[in-house]
Amino acid sequence: MSLLSDLINLNVSDCTNKIIAEYIWIGGSSGMDIRSKARTLPGPVDDPSKLPTWNYDGSSTNQALGDDSEVILHPQAIYKDPFRRGNNILVMCDSRTPKGDPIPSSTRYNAIKIFSHKDVVAEEPWFGIEQEYTLLQKGVNWPLGWPIGGYPKPQGPYYCGTGADKAFGRDIVDAHYKACLYAGINISGVNGEVMPGQWEFQVGPCVGISAGDQVWVARYILERITEMAGVVLSFDPKPVPGDWNGAGAHMNYSTKSMRAERGYEEIKKAIEKLGKRHEEHIVAYGEGNERRLTGKHETADMSNFTWGVANRGASVRVGRETEKAKKGYFEDRRPSSNMDPYVVTSMIAETTIIMKH
Repeated sequence: MSLLSDLINLNVSDCTNKIIAEYIWIGGSSGMDIRSKARTLPGPVDDPSKLPTWNYDGSSTNQALGDDSEVILHPQAIYKDPFRRGNNILVMCDSRTPKGDPIPSSTRYNAIKIFSHKDVVAEEPWFGIEQEYTLLQKGVNWPLGWPIGGYPKPQGPYYCGTGADKAFGRDIVDAHYKACLYAGINISGVNGEVMPGQWEFQVGPCVGISAGDQVWVARYILERITEMAGVVLSFDPKPVPGDWNGAGAHMNYSTKSMRAERGYEEIKKAIEKLGKRHEEHIVAYGEGNERRLTGKHETADMSNFTWGVANRGASVRVGRETEKAKKGYFEDRRPSSNMDPYVVTSMIAETTIIMKH
């Protein structure tokens, strides 16, 4: 095994200028279906527009029919590869037909149109995304650290907890944290969550489309690390029924106007707009979210839109510091852990900036 490890970590930059580019895309089997494949390039690349397009068999990812199966990968963002290191890269792509049209699951295409809108560009939307997830024991679909067929002690000591009986999977969490920093992702923190075996990482602040790119690549890196650890990664919004917290992806958000003096008035206007489109947002905020947004376990009931200062039981929370400073940001607590960050970030920008009433 030591020789295998040596070969995996082999630095080839001493003998060739060639690099390995891992092309990443979202498959069509589910909203969390992350796929990737690698290719060799003649030398280092730091601009996605200089990368070649590529293709894959869309009939094997539920994105095309067998008699017309070719889907084209268009590189959009580059990150350093923490697994192969050196000049090797991870490449976030969107998927299109051979004619150049986006396929239905290629949500980045529509998101970039919204983020390119002149009003949105002028407002410089910032996003900070709190991505919760659950680590599961392989083969049993049960959280890491839980007794098979049984339950741990009730929630209470696990949130930001330390100790072998409270924190399960910290090695995975720390490995992911450092790998994201290496890759160039603006990961801003990690913590243990309320349910044991559940964790969170935060990405941001990121401007516009980069928020979606960075969350997707951070998810890819986490999938790879859990793969190596023999642990299953779940983004299910309610992985364990009953009196246990679900998993969300809280969206912290601000615009240039909200960050300026008297920005609190702009925040209230934006929240009012979100309330008017509550049903549309809920539909777009993740599969299975109705199992999580029950009004319990630090959530609002999905049938009603509410907001409040320091209220984690509301749809939208405004922080005490924002209220005090009369400017800042707010937190949309409705998105589920399996939300598509391209869809959610662009929808929030569209509703709060482009929508006039």
